[in-house]
Amino acid sequence: MSLKDAEQAAIAEARAVQHTTRRPSVPALEELLFSPLEVLDHGFVRVIDYMGDDDAIVQAARVSYGRGTSKLRDDRGLIRYLMRHRHTTPFEMCEIKLHVKLPIFVARQWIRHRTANVNEYSGRYSILDREFYLPSPDQLGEQSRSNRQGRDAKLSPQQAAQVLKLLRDDAERCYDHYEELLNEDECGAAKRPDDPQLARELARMNLTLNYYTQWYWKIDLHNLLHFLALRIDAHAQHEIRVYGDAIARIVQAWVPTAWEAFVDYRLHAALFSRGELAAIQARLRGEQPDLHALGLSAREQREFEAKLAGAALSP
Repeated sequence: MSLKDAEQAAIAEARAVQHTTRRPSVPALEELLFSPLEVLDHGFVRVIDYMGDDDAIVQAARVSYGRGTSKLRDDRGLIRYLMRHRHTTPFEMCEIKLHVKLPIFVARQWIRHRTANVNEYSGRYSILDREFYLPSPDQLGEQSRSNRQGRDAKLSPQQAAQVLKLLRDDAERCYDHYEELLNEDECGAAKRPDDPQLARELARMNLTLNYYTQWYWKIDLHNLLHFLALRIDAHAQHEIRVYGDAIARIVQAWVPTAWEAFVDYRLHAALFSRGELAAIQARLRGEQPDLHALGLSAREQREFEAKLAGAALSP
């Protein structure tokens, strides 16, 4: 990860300031506040601000005027009940604001979650840095034959080296041309007075999708958990899953009781259809169900067996 000296100084200054407040705070999250969690080769995730905690979820559910006198186990039980029965509104009472640095192609996949407030670094009036993502060789795989969205067998070391060279050369060449199109020195004047200075909003279109962008991303806990359910799943693309893993660490520190319930009832749980439940009931009676007759397609049958195998392997 590469942070400029000014950025590192700003982070150190922000972490040095102490504020007194009547609002509830979370010591474990306060320890992470402002500090970047490194992701990929130049990326990071860091917490800028947050509102609420596990108690805020309970308070919203009970619509009380304070933390109340209920016991901790009662609060945990309520949060687990809310998660189990998908009563989502109380989780929306907690919000978090993150600063994320990520490759453009990851950002375009990420932005499909239209449940957050986003402010992205603008290439219309700022010049993008010469920073681009290169996968590690072990992440380079062939196109999957069974999944149009996935990768399959890893490339050989020789193939990986060739691919990385192409990616690096293309990114470097595109940035060289970006600088040439901008024709701009540190003061904004033309480096070559006889050549045009192309508008920044046009020059940026020459850059490849592995260049890094940044944004502030603010979202409530309910929608954040939905984001994580998809993005830390084993089927998610590696380059967004590692961001999900970093955010998961943040959420666990922020709302540990809600996170525990999320892991138990969403992340490591399985949803069974009516036909699948009928098949399970038949098996419990010692019968061998006809999955096709129950309306399960060949793919659904494979997914059903995978669910049962996963459940059997769960601790």
